[in-house]
Amino acid sequence: MELFGTAGIRGPVATRVTPELALRVGRAAGLAALESDGPSEFVVGRDGRTTGQGLAAAVEAGLLSAGADVSRIGVVPTPTLAFASQGRRGVMLTASHNPPADNGIKMFVDGQEYDRDLEQDIERRVEAGADPVAWDQWGARGDLDVLKTYRTAVVEFAEQHGVSAEGLNVAVDCGNGMSALGTPQVLRDLGAHVVTLNAQVDGHFPGRESKPTPETLKDLRAFVAEGDFDFGIGHDGDSDRIVIIDSEGEVVHEDTIIAIVAEHYVRTSDVVDPVVVTTPNASGRIDERVREAGGRVERVRLGALHEGIASARADGGDVVFAAEPWKHIHTAFGGWIDGVASAALITRLVAKSGLDGLREPVTERPYRKISITCPDEKKAPAMEALETSLPEGLDPESVDTEYGVRLEFADASWTLVRPSGTEPYIRVYAEADDVDDLVARVSDVVEAEIDAA
Repeated sequence: MELFGTAGIRGPVATRVTPELALRVGRAAGLAALESDGPSEFVVGRDGRTTGQGLAAAVEAGLLSAGADVSRIGVVPTPTLAFASQGRRGVMLTASHNPPADNGIKMFVDGQEYDRDLEQDIERRVEAGADPVAWDQWGARGDLDVLKTYRTAVVEFAEQHGVSAEGLNVAVDCGNGMSALGTPQVLRDLGAHVVTLNAQVDGHFPGRESKPTPETLKDLRAFVAEGDFDFGIGHDGDSDRIVIIDSEGEVVHEDTIIAIVAEHYVRTSDVVDPVVVTTPNASGRIDERVREAGGRVERVRLGALHEGIASARADGGDVVFAAEPWKHIHTAFGGWIDGVASAALITRLVAKSGLDGLREPVTERPYRKISITCPDEKKAPAMEALETSLPEGLDPESVDTEYGVRLEFADASWTLVRPSGTEPYIRVYAEADDVDDLVARVSDVVEAEIDAA
């Protein structure tokens, strides 16, 4: 049984994330929590999807029938649910940027997403099935109002960085998602003048598709370019992702934003060994800025930032920031991905230095990502062969094979080759002054190994 992907359970409500599954997951999670040494109280929240009420009710029924107590926090951004799960456990009903016919289940404990071991325990329990506990051992349900507390906490955290946002003009495209309940209010409390697009929570996502991309954010981009805005912000459906638009209406590369925030946290930290955790597909521009600031970068597989944080801390490092494209964990604030906190922090930094000033030190080399068709049965032998053939053919300065094959070169260019976990492709990522040449050379080697597999 494979329920959990890289971001919880997600899929169509008609065939995958059904009320029946939600009930079974809730009961499994409740039983597992009560048998553990950790907290057994749950908070349950949901995004604005039309199926959220029914699925939340099913999860709550499962939890209560397992003997767990439940506090319902209503329609909130996913970071708010994570914030509320500190000292507790949490279940968020959201499919993030997926289409409106989808929904999902994401689980937290003490402010962090469930790790793989906890997810596998839930999967085993769901597959085995379980009956409710005795009638007199069922849990109790209450309500908890946490949204205002969360927004206040974000404001207080952001005020420790940058300067007042008074006089700053910001456009925010909420995409009919949950950021409508977080980012505009927080930025206004920080002093910014905020104009919103698609700020009505609507599970049909009538304004635009929920995934923020250069294409789906075209209205925001045009609005910012034509108006008098310092920058723009786009969010996904549950407000963990953030995209930054410059004053000309262009998307700022996600790795440039990571590099800016990472450098800021390293420079302002007072720890001995400041560490930034990111993923293998992240740009070398992050490493350059972190090294310049006196820190170091550690990488972990996609979708596992919390695992990378734990590993770096176990090795004695002080993790000051963790991020993968569009997703940021502000470790001094909490252990969860938080697009609202990112919006607040970046707004204060832009107020201090301007977006152009923040970008100026970052070397933005051309970046490309392509997908090469590869049947699933050929992925493993092809990747094994590439661990040898790719370095031999390209003469890199360093090789890392922990999460695919990543090569770094003396001129700071790099490439990563990794198999897709969900589609019949091998992905090639590259960043270089002549990125087309690097991609062509890497692709030739990859295609040859796929043919030979």
